[in-house]
Amino acid sequence: MEVTNKYIVIKNHIEDAPKESHFEVKTEPFALSLDPGSDDVIVKNLYISIDPYLINRMKIYSASHKAISFATPLTSGEAIDAIVIGKVVTSGNAKFEKDDLVLGVFTWAEYSVVKEQSIIKKLETSQFPLTYHLGVLGFSGLSAYAGFFEICKPQKGEKVFVSAASGSVGNIVGQYAKLMGCYVVGCAGSQKKVALLKEKLGFDDAFNYKEETDLNSTLKRYFPDGIDIYFDNVGGKMLEAAVANMKAFGRVSVCGVISEYTDVGKRASPDMMDVVYKRITIRGFLAADFLNVFAEFSAKTLDYLRNGQLEVIEDKSFGVESIPSAFVGLFNGDNVGKKVVVLAEE
Repeated sequence: MEVTNKYIVIKNHIEDAPKESHFEVKTEPFALSLDPGSDDVIVKNLYISIDPYLINRMKIYSASHKAISFATPLTSGEAIDAIVIGKVVTSGNAKFEKDDLVLGVFTWAEYSVVKEQSIIKKLETSQFPLTYHLGVLGFSGLSAYAGFFEICKPQKGEKVFVSAASGSVGNIVGQYAKLMGCYVVGCAGSQKKVALLKEKLGFDDAFNYKEETDLNSTLKRYFPDGIDIYFDNVGGKMLEAAVANMKAFGRVSVCGVISEYTDVGKRASPDMMDVVYKRITIRGFLAADFLNVFAEFSAKTLDYLRNGQLEVIEDKSFGVESIPSAFVGLFNGDNVGKKVVVLAEE
């Protein structure tokens, strides 16, 4: 049997802000059968995770390229792969059967032919939507959990600042921090997002960074006695201001630097005298560094969800054609929470 498959390719490398014109939607015939002896799997993609780190794979050069296998660079005309949830249509592999639900690194497409090593795990249906495995129960959640608990080692009552706090990782960090009994302030790029942080997610306070002319003074206003923990998703001037306002022995967990992905002129230069004399710890990390705590993260987060202690924020678009605009929107601040493109409902 043959179907028509739509998929997305990158037309040329991106060195500044992404535009929809950087991508192309292609269509081609796609066979739903495998050659005899093949151990590949054909997957009908259901939900695609849209993540800002992918822009680094679209550059001619990025420090990320040699860091980990799923950050290898893309070439012009190449199909783009990302974290996807799909359903097995055809399998030549004894470990997977037709209709299995799988999570893995598949292409931005309606259908994908995948190797066993591209499949991360099978998924079982549960009381929660499958899309949670792309966000709160997936790598976004693991990033929040590991970056906050494993790196920052929070204590009850500590003062926590989260940037990009309405994003897929930041919103979870803030909620974890509140569950720990911390004082939490977040920043976001609109008043609507600020209201969400305070009114729905339980942050103690929040501010719109676009309305602030002096971030150093802003943080001093919200943290008059200093910051214990800064969870950094943006880098740039925000990191500089946070370091300037850290307490002695403060901890900075660097999950992402989205302000620097599209403008090298915004690279951060924190005051290293502050880092030395305040004995500040700054650590960058990848979620994959902490797969050893995935079971612990998953169990605790599931308990929080079952008890109604975590709000889940998802931002959905629909159809393959919406993928480029969904991706570009990440860098325009369009999304709230976890960005997911829905190709087909399970």
